[in-house]
Amino acid sequence: EFIKTFNSSEYFDIVKYVTSPEEADRSLNDKTVQCVVTIPVDFSKKFYSKENASVQFLIDGVNGNTATIIMNYVNSATLGFSEKVSADILAKEGIRITRPLNIAGIFWYNPDLKTTEFLIPGLIATILMVICVTLTAISIVREKEQGTIEQINVSPVSPFELILGKIIPYIFLAILISILVLILGHFLFGLEIKGRIIYLAAGTILYIIAGLSLGIFVSTIADSMQVAFQLSTLISQLPTNILSGFTFPIESMPPFIQIITNLTPAKFFIIILRSVVIKGTGIEAFWQQYIYITIFALFFLTISMIKTARQRRTV
Repeated sequence: EFIKTFNSSEYFDIVKYVTSPEEADRSLNDKTVQCVVTIPVDFSKKFYSKENASVQFLIDGVNGNTATIIMNYVNSATLGFSEKVSADILAKEGIRITRPLNIAGIFWYNPDLKTTEFLIPGLIATILMVICVTLTAISIVREKEQGTIEQINVSPVSPFELILGKIIPYIFLAILISILVLILGHFLFGLEIKGRIIYLAAGTILYIIAGLSLGIFVSTIADSMQVAFQLSTLISQLPTNILSGFTFPIESMPPFIQIITNLTPAKFFIIILRSVVIKGTGIEAFWQQYIYITIFALFFLTISMIKTARQRRTV
């Protein structure tokens, strides 16, 4: 009856029955199972003797988020079984249980607690930032290495026109990649956009421009494609993965590090993505993030145009 409590739940699948601790360890190590339920030999005896019966749950804790979800579910299933048994025993003795307060937990926005719905928005932010910064920086620095930048500098093309001409192709490329990730997320993982597409599109375009502005800034201080690649990877991939809230919750970071996280636009873009894709909220919940990303983009675009203008005057 206790096993049926898990088997009848939509959150668990009984994969196998193990008979030894070695087999249980092997099943966890090779990822065959994520949780092992150890039922002692005297479980039924204590159960029917109305004594406290204990069980053990061994959970794969490599992925902390998944392990926490599994632990909450097994605790809930075990508590529900225990309450049902207690109610049946008291009912046989003519005692009726009344609950002054009935607690029912409901998970909003992500009721099934799917990790993919939480990770895919962060994956979009990571891919776009790496592509925008790296490709833009390398494309401009390539002009320096090939010596064609001098021809551009003596041409009537303004710094703004030069920067605009370099980033337009990558804007369309980044938009195409973001759409592709959302489509694959829908068909492979069942991801659905619960909010308005216009909010998502506006945030994505602003974020892409912010990433491109950072790539242009890198191109103004790098003289070779190797340096541009290493520098763009350093200032785009690491902050996006570590400081954006994609991998580690920002709330769990030290206060000083939480302040530093404001230096990466990925932090604000992920808030927009999760608000639109997972929560389906309106713009009143994340309009501030648009402002932060816009300020970031304007800051680096302005610096890049100033440096580009100075470099042209030295030719």
